[in-house]
Amino acid sequence: MPSEQQTAQFDDSLRVIALEVADDLAELARVRAWADRLLQDLPEEQRVDALMVVDELTSNALRHGLPPRQVRLLRKRDWLSVEVDDTCVDPACPRPPSTDGGHGLKLVSAMSVSWGQWQRPTGKTVWAEIDLSASGGPR
Repeated sequence: MPSEQQTAQFDDSLRVIALEVADDLAELARVRAWADRLLQDLPEEQRVDALMVVDELTSNALRHGLPPRQVRLLRKRDWLSVEVDDTCVDPACPRPPSTDGGHGLKLVSAMSVSWGQWQRPTGKTVWAEIDLSASGGPR
């Protein structure tokens, strides 16, 4: 009697696109334009929210992290993950808000389904996941 074979269904809709980021706050404009180009097909409100997450995570890496830095967008149907690497091993932590800052990770939390970080031997990756379905994420 022949054994039953299972065919694995691989989803090839996952797209991963990465951008290296120089050690300069002026890079935020380049990262934003890059992400905006890649997310043009999203409805305006979703694109604005996603760009805010990209801005905040990249800004935090530039202000508090160490080079080299990389921004990645991982997109699959109704889901977007934004990942930002830097080589600082200190964890990303929400700071008390002040007039000069401290709001970034709170904004990321409000605009994403979840966010967190992975510690690596050479630094960390801070990530956020965004629901792109019609129902959207938590807001």
